[in-house]
Amino acid sequence: MSATSAPFGEATDAKYIELTTFRKDGTPKPTPIWAALDDDGRLVVWTEAESWKVKRLRNNPRVTVQACDARGKKTHGAVVEGTAEILDAAGTEHARRLIGRKYGLLGKLLVKASVIRRGKSGTVGIAITAVDPA
Repeated sequence: MSATSAPFGEATDAKYIELTTFRKDGTPKPTPIWAALDDDGRLVVWTEAESWKVKRLRNNPRVTVQACDARGKKTHGAVVEGTAEILDAAGTEHARRLIGRKYGLLGKLLVKASVIRRGKSGTVGIAITAVDPA
């Protein structure tokens, strides 16, 4: 899928995206992270189950995404509004596979190492759906 036809713009195919979650007071908290597009047109990411971004998403599913560099310092492309959903075990496993497929050997190794280190319940997948601006 090309970035121009996807609801996430340049973030669709970017190596890193800046995922911004929001504190209870509305303060944005951006994080650079890997993401892959699933067959339903959602961006999926994979992260530690007890990370702050997951805790913030439990309070507020609103997010923004934008293509960025590995450190999240240089963003490019449009900022896309979305809603995020924390995935169940099957969805998380699907997110792990998509990350492994997109990021090749490094992605597969990091996913496997994380499962060994934290167990399967130590990480979760997050699915992001773009919000139509209209």
